[in-house]
Amino acid sequence: MRDFYEVLGVSQTASEAEIKKAFRRLARECHPDQNSDDPEAEEKFKELANAYKVLSDADQRARYDRFGPDGLKGGGGFQGFGGVDDIFSAFGDMFSDFFGGGRRRPPRGADLRVDVSLTFAESVWGTEKQIEISRREPCETCEGSGAKPGTRPEACKTCGGKGQVMHSQGFFMIQTTCPACRGEGAVIRERCEACRGRGQVEKPASLTVNVPAGVSGGQVLRLAGKGEASPQGGAPGHLMVVLHVADDPRFVREDENVLTEASVSYLVCALGGEIEVPTLDDDVTGSVVIPIKAGAQPGDTIVRRGEGIPRLDGRGRGSQVVRLKVAIPTKLSVRERELLEQLAEESDVAAGGPEGGWSNLLRRKKKRRSAD
Repeated sequence: MRDFYEVLGVSQTASEAEIKKAFRRLARECHPDQNSDDPEAEEKFKELANAYKVLSDADQRARYDRFGPDGLKGGGGFQGFGGVDDIFSAFGDMFSDFFGGGRRRPPRGADLRVDVSLTFAESVWGTEKQIEISRREPCETCEGSGAKPGTRPEACKTCGGKGQVMHSQGFFMIQTTCPACRGEGAVIRERCEACRGRGQVEKPASLTVNVPAGVSGGQVLRLAGKGEASPQGGAPGHLMVVLHVADDPRFVREDENVLTEASVSYLVCALGGEIEVPTLDDDVTGSVVIPIKAGAQPGDTIVRRGEGIPRLDGRGRGSQVVRLKVAIPTKLSVRERELLEQLAEESDVAAGGPEGGWSNLLRRKKKRRSAD
């Protein structure tokens, strides 16, 4: 648990007014509705509210100053907030100044998810994809009000249009959601027939998704404001585009680098030469001829820097790593075999075993053929 004074950014000698001012300022910045892209926003907001709850109470602050967090346990009277709604219920009067006249800001619309398949080339060089989705949008008949055309929602008489009501609990005033209008602040007497009072209807939509170069499978593109409309007039949700990339047997991706296995003749490895390998150029249809040094070994790699996957931040490309895989022929012509045997005899390649090199093995084979 972080120090409460540190959370609020004040000193231990801060006055009550300074603590309240710090909390109000940070509450604006840390509110989850203001930080919808931050998955930890709600936890940060709860931490801030817990710190203020303790330091704004003289008795709890004194125990905290003397004993630290342990002083709040047992009969200390401190219980952390369970969620944002609890915080608004406890501090609704304070938030009314900057979150809409006693009401919470209208919630953002729901986020939507769509899966998009890409070829390997499309993931490397980027593309545009046309997608079809279905989402809830404001009803055109009632313009999103939910009320029958010609009528309007009426201000809730229970809460006076605030969506919140105050209850006395001991020495405290607790703010809760209005039970009559369920926090809407308005009541619909005559519902719109087109949307049945919901203010929204399901509609198909066609969207263009710009896929940047260098994306990988599993990444998510967020299209802000392209999700569902808010039922209470808040900001629309987001559309989450989940990318799925097909494999290419010629390339294995490792971050911004690609690995390519190249089959090379044993003769090229021994004598040196050139081979042609596929590249990512020309929408992954390109090729290039690269030199092979004499004496190359199986598993050797050749690194082509700057010829890999484009980086998402636009700072160049990774590398293409070509790994040599030596191809040993399974069948030889008579002439090829004669030449290899001659080479083996001249170089006396070790055949393994206690009876010597390749030349001894050839002599034994010739003796057996003569005896036959």
